[in-house]
Amino acid sequence: MKKIYIVRHGQTYINRYNKMQGWCDTPLTEPGIEGADQAGVALKDVPFDIAISSDLKRASDTCELIMKHNVNKNELQHITTPFFREEFYGYFEGMDSEMAWRMIGGGHGYATRQEMFAHENIDTIKDWIKEVDPYHDAENAEEYWARIEKGFDLIGQLDGAENILLVTHGFTIRSIWAKYGDNIPLVPGPKNSSITTATMSDKGEIKITAYNQMHL
Repeated sequence: MKKIYIVRHGQTYINRYNKMQGWCDTPLTEPGIEGADQAGVALKDVPFDIAISSDLKRASDTCELIMKHNVNKNELQHITTPFFREEFYGYFEGMDSEMAWRMIGGGHGYATRQEMFAHENIDTIKDWIKEVDPYHDAENAEEYWARIEKGFDLIGQLDGAENILLVTHGFTIRSIWAKYGDNIPLVPGPKNSSITTATMSDKGEIKITAYNQMHL
């Protein structure tokens, strides 16, 4: 049985400005750096066998900040991978978040993201993002999960790794929470630097055990 400690990256400038941030990337703010350090302190006594992060810099930097506090920091290896990137928002990348979500949900009767997330399946929302994107570059649910599942396959193949640090993104953690949790609401979303925990059985079955925690 593997235990996966899933951390959302620290606050970035685009988070601060409330803009859509999928594959586009901005640095951590000072509060973002502090939040990553706080997550590192919260997780310092977990003897991580491996650290994995999205290859986007905000996640990679957060992972490095967490690792420096860890009891296994001198032996800990950090793997970066595109498999655990955020959802790709296509045309909506960098747009004001509320404006983007109104465009995505408006045709289906939703004025806000909170309304939409409270009433719709997250994979339906992914499909809507691609449909409304005038270039259709955004990832739909099928494209998104094909990528994320490669990431979990990678974790499953890590023989001997029982405690795993995984640093990824808000919509991705919300997606994992919705897929592997038990009748879990999508609102609220995970805070920056929050900790979500999951187990993976020897057969690769994933189960969420805690969500959006600031402490263990």
